[in-house]
Amino acid sequence: MQQIILSSPGNFTERDVEKPSAGPGEALVRMERIGVCGSDFHAFAGKHPAYVYPRVLGHELACTILVAPPNEFGISEGDRCAIDPYVNCGECRTCRKGRTNCCERLEVLGVHRDGGMQDLMAVPLRLLHRSATLSLEELALVETLGIGAHAVERSGIAKGETALVVGAGPIGLGTALFARENGADVTLVETNELRRSFAEHLGWKTISSWGEILSDVVFDATGSSSVMAESLNHVAAGGKLVFVGLTSDPISLDDGLFHKREITLFSSRNSANQFPRIIHLMEEGKITVQGWVTDRLSLSDLPKAFAGLQTRPRLIKAVVDLKPSATGNREG
Repeated sequence: MQQIILSSPGNFTERDVEKPSAGPGEALVRMERIGVCGSDFHAFAGKHPAYVYPRVLGHELACTILVAPPNEFGISEGDRCAIDPYVNCGECRTCRKGRTNCCERLEVLGVHRDGGMQDLMAVPLRLLHRSATLSLEELALVETLGIGAHAVERSGIAKGETALVVGAGPIGLGTALFARENGADVTLVETNELRRSFAEHLGWKTISSWGEILSDVVFDATGSSSVMAESLNHVAAGGKLVFVGLTSDPISLDDGLFHKREITLFSSRNSANQFPRIIHLMEEGKITVQGWVTDRLSLSDLPKAFAGLQTRPRLIKAVVDLKPSATGNREG
C-alpha cells in the first residue's frame, strides 16, 4: 500500500509498505479523507516544535471500518468514523486526573507517530467515533472543531458575555461556533480579506483591525507571537485570554496591564474528549462546516501540490481525498 512521508522539512516522499494488520483492541480501517491543518504547513516548513521526522502526516481523519472485532463501542465493518488522533497512556498522573489531552506520554497520530496519509491503518477502537449521517468530509473536520470546542470549555465563557476570536481560519471559526453555542456575543478579528469575507458570508460579525475593542474573553487562534501579545490589550478588566494557537517563539506580555486588569491566561491543548459531543451537535444541525472545504487533492497529488497549497488564492480548508484507483485496489 502507499504512504506519503514528510522525510524532512520541505520534502515529501512516496513508498510502498506492507498492509497493516489489526492487533488486540484495534480495527483495520481504510483512510478516506484527511484535513490539512495549519500545523501540517508548519511541519512542512520545519517550524513546528512537536513534529519528529520522518513522519506520515495527517491527524484530521475520516475512515471506513474494514475489519473490527466484537467491541463495547459498537464499531463494526462498514461504519464511517472520525478518528480521535490523541493516544494517551491512561496511567500517568495527568491521565488519572482526567486531563488526557495533557498526558505526559501523549502521542498524536501524524505528529509523534504515523498518521493518515496512507491507504490503511490499524486504529485503537476507543479512538473511533462513528456516524451514520455525517459525510466523510464532515467527519474529517471533527478534530478541527474539537480544538475550538476545548478552548471554549477551558474559558468557561457564559451566556451574555462577549467573545473576541482573533483569526478567522478553520480553528478560529470552530472556536467562534462553540463560543456562540455557549451564548456569547462573538466578533472575529481578521486582517486577511478573503477569510474575513468568508466569515461574513457565514453570518459572522467581523472587524479588520482592533481599534479600542475590549472583550470578556479573547481567543487567539493565530499562532503568531506578536499578535498573541497584542491580544492581551483587548481583554476587559477581570477577563480571560485563551491561547488556542501555538507558536515556538517567545511571547512578550505587558505585565503591568496583565495585573491591572487581573486577567486570567489560559493555554488550550488539543481536543479533550470532545468528539462525541461534536458529532452529536453536527448530526442535529446545530454546528455546521458547510462550505469550509475549498480545496481538494488526492494522496498521489500531495507531494507536488503541498508546497503551493497554502498560497492558493481562495484557500480556507483543504482535504485530501483518498479515492480508490480505477481498479478499486488501494492496497498496493
